[in-house]
Amino acid sequence: MALQEDFNQIIDYAHFWNWAPDWGEVQRIYEKFPDSFSVLTPFAYSYLEELIRTTTSDYGLPLFDRNGQPVKVNVGMKLISLAIAENQNNQEYVKVLEETKKYFKYVKVNNDENGRNRVMHGFVHPRFWSKENFEQLIHHIAVLSPYSKVLIYNFALKYVWNTRL
Repeated sequence: MALQEDFNQIIDYAHFWNWAPDWGEVQRIYEKFPDSFSVLTPFAYSYLEELIRTTTSDYGLPLFDRNGQPVKVNVGMKLISLAIAENQNNQEYVKVLEETKKYFKYVKVNNDENGRNRVMHGFVHPRFWSKENFEQLIHHIAVLSPYSKVLIYNFALKYVWNTRL
């Protein structure tokens, strides 16, 4: 799949209002400024986790409980493990999730540059992100996108939107 096809695949399966417009912006920014991968990669990782989360019991949990305490959700490798455990009936998806683990390897960095790079998901320290890494991540998100559980919701929204015009 070519990069533009990857972006289009992601947008087609992204939540119609919450994520699709942002992915359109990512696509436009990256086309105009190819060196912007270093600032776009954290967004892609955030979306990757949310995409996986849509296929788990963590999806839709509130940020805070009734007592105002933060609700803990799984992230990174724990999120992937949860998705694998809860999707055993779809071995094709489980296989793609297994491949996703390479994007969440723990990397120990001795110099945290005053906290700038403390986000520990990702397969390489942000200092070493490359255009190739970004494009591989985009492709992987495109491969995962058809498994998103927001697809039915999107079709309903698009239908309502198009019938009102």
